[in-house]
Amino acid sequence: MTSPDSLEAWLAHIERLHHRPIDLGLERVKAVADRLGVRFDCPVVIVGGTNGKGSTCAMLDSILRAAGYRVGVYTSPHLLRFNERVQINGEPADDAMLVEQLQAVEAVRGDVSLTYFEFTTLAILRLLMQQRLDAVILEVGLGGRLDAVNIIDSNVSIITSIDIDHVDYLGPTREHIGFEKAHIYRAGRPAICADPQPPRSLLDVARTLGADLWLFGRDFNYAGMDYGKGLQQWSYGGRVQRRASLPYPALRGANQLLNAAGALAALEALGDRLPVSQQAVRTGLLTVQIPGRFQVLPGRPTIVLDVAHNPHAAAVLARNLDSQGFFPETHAVFGMLADKDVRGVIGHVKQRIDHWHVGPTGGARGLSAAQAATYLREAGATSITEHETLEAAHACACERADPDARIVVFGSFTTVGAVMRFEEERRMGQRQ
Repeated sequence: MTSPDSLEAWLAHIERLHHRPIDLGLERVKAVADRLGVRFDCPVVIVGGTNGKGSTCAMLDSILRAAGYRVGVYTSPHLLRFNERVQINGEPADDAMLVEQLQAVEAVRGDVSLTYFEFTTLAILRLLMQQRLDAVILEVGLGGRLDAVNIIDSNVSIITSIDIDHVDYLGPTREHIGFEKAHIYRAGRPAICADPQPPRSLLDVARTLGADLWLFGRDFNYAGMDYGKGLQQWSYGGRVQRRASLPYPALRGANQLLNAAGALAALEALGDRLPVSQQAVRTGLLTVQIPGRFQVLPGRPTIVLDVAHNPHAAAVLARNLDSQGFFPETHAVFGMLADKDVRGVIGHVKQRIDHWHVGPTGGARGLSAAQAATYLREAGATSITEHETLEAAHACACERADPDARIVVFGSFTTVGAVMRFEEERRMGQRQ
């Protein structure tokens, strides 16, 4: 075939290459990585977990850049553009940079078949390798043991939380999932666990690997302090390091102090190679940004964007909604992937929603609006409107919601991304 000439064409080409969209295993991706010479001279942090990965990566990145380091970050999936997946010193890679790396992977892979995630992961790793970075932060895509990111020998690994998700690939219980995720830990290297109740399987794997396990509540902790008049601070305590009078992270949400504590534990473990001042921690926490994680858009009605797509994340979303105060009514713009626990997500949030606006998610894993509506009716919801697109669902919610109401957009990255594009276009239209 003729080689694609644009990033969009490359991504479309890569999606068709492998016979399965998800095909866990390291043998194929490791073989191509060896041909590419993928390796890092700077410290690498790998971040895994069911929820909280993106926020933890963002806080690590923000703090390290505030300390003056040049940082590369790989996260997935993206919301609006593929380029979001790789950040170099706070800026997404441009199309030309990514196309060059995709071409390099294609040039050496030979007859090795790679999934979309494996192919693009290799391209991004090679890109980061060439950027003369002081630190690299890599987010695990799915699980850990057999995820493509796990070919990298990290200096520190973080597991943020363990809960039920991707059961077809990781198993039906926290014990199964903990086993898979714990394999991002390395022998003799700091292994951070920010889950307050880690499954036994995680502890067993860490011990078998010989990892230096840092447990929340034993090796590191946090304490929040409310001084009144809106002044809130918190403190971090690790094995040796103490950090007091810290500002709350700029990220909203009930679990952000737990995520921040895990990030600071990793930085404490890396202190010899990447020392970070107290001021850099403060600045990083105050300026950290990540879209789609209980993100509240300006204006009325209040619009909340949250990529919550599993029961654990939905439970956190419910707590965050409860903490927002009173709204006379709440509309939901809702769409999920078919291979997720749709009933479990609805169960955590349904008592907070008055009106549901549902749309379809596309692709092989997509869930139709009719299917989503069926799940909602089974759960006892009554005010349900089906739409042909997620954008139409959001437009209808905006039209029907009073200025004092709240609109919650959640269920998947696809759902939040569609509404973000809609809102961007609407704001641009208002400015013209």
